[in-house]
Amino acid sequence: MASPFPTAAELMVEARRMYVQTYGEEAPRMMAVCAPGRVNLIGEHTDYNQGFVLPMALPLVTVMLGSETSDQDVTVTTLNEDADEPRKIHFHLPTDGTPLSPGSPKWANYVKGVIQHYRAPPVPGFRAVICSSVPLGGGLSSSASLEVAVYTFLQQLKPDDKDEISKAVACQQAEHTHAGVPCGIMDQFVSVLGRAGQALLIDCRSMEATPVPLADPKLVILITNSNVKHHLNGSEYPTRRRQCEEAASILGKDSLRDATMKDLEDARDKMDNVTYRRAQHVIKEIDRTVRAAESLKKGEYKEFGKLMVESHNSLRDLYEVSCRELDELVTAAMEVEGVFGSRMTGGGFGGCTVTLLQAHVIDRTILHIQERFSGTPTFYVTTPSEGARALTLS
Repeated sequence: MASPFPTAAELMVEARRMYVQTYGEEAPRMMAVCAPGRVNLIGEHTDYNQGFVLPMALPLVTVMLGSETSDQDVTVTTLNEDADEPRKIHFHLPTDGTPLSPGSPKWANYVKGVIQHYRAPPVPGFRAVICSSVPLGGGLSSSASLEVAVYTFLQQLKPDDKDEISKAVACQQAEHTHAGVPCGIMDQFVSVLGRAGQALLIDCRSMEATPVPLADPKLVILITNSNVKHHLNGSEYPTRRRQCEEAASILGKDSLRDATMKDLEDARDKMDNVTYRRAQHVIKEIDRTVRAAESLKKGEYKEFGKLMVESHNSLRDLYEVSCRELDELVTAAMEVEGVFGSRMTGGGFGGCTVTLLQAHVIDRTILHIQERFSGTPTFYVTTPSEGARALTLS
């Protein structure tokens, strides 16, 4: 059945135990924070096209616990077994403004990137432990969860005076410069601003967020992890982004957010077939996302589910970021009566699907997917949860 996942409080206990084991003793002033992963209900690959997305924050979180030191040294240990080695890093914070360079291990680049873009320098030295329940490479944004956790931790060390959107943007910049992923703003935004019982319709141009209630007790959000890993800093993600920019340029638009299907059809003979299909997905997906948010507000779950499936088919056929395993999971879920909709979520090439269904069919759905799927999936039954926050150490 569905996998239980540790709560933020349970992760904090584990981090605290490891802190003492790693550094010898607790510091006089310990602090802990957490930041959630996210699942995107609909609106995939629209954020870097200045379109709309509809994510929600998850109860799956990254916890960071530690203390300030008296020098300019940083020591961080991760308990994530999927992280690359070494899992303990040590570096000196330059006082002359020299940038922190990315390198190995890869997970440390997210830490360095956030420190580099923190809006209230200079950052003091610290030592910390990181642990997480957000699966790596699952399309649930473990990277943004880590970035936002680090930023929230730095806020406890040296408070900044920036608003939450600036915080999300700084974390996005960290991913661009130090992880090499030209991501949109969605993941960091919802990790910072997520709210319990609500999805967020985010306008990725204006940075406005409209809460969409998602607290109906008769509904369940099922996340199914295919356990096929994806790597967004390979060639595929930057290629898709470049194709969208090329299409917008041909159409004479700042971004595909400004384009209509009529614009695209009128310019059909000016672009190759691949670029046309990429633009077609984005233009239609932006419209689908706005309509889906309205359907959810009205409780029209069948219509919302229909749009989810349309989104998946478009990602599979036009944007070409799905894979056999994700297609299998969606097909299996949609065979169960009481399931409204299902689609791949995240960047693609593996990772997770998200399914909207009636609460009373959850066990039947999980069993059916297990019987039909050729791999070994992991299931999470989730609800919209709070964004980044400080935790209270007992």
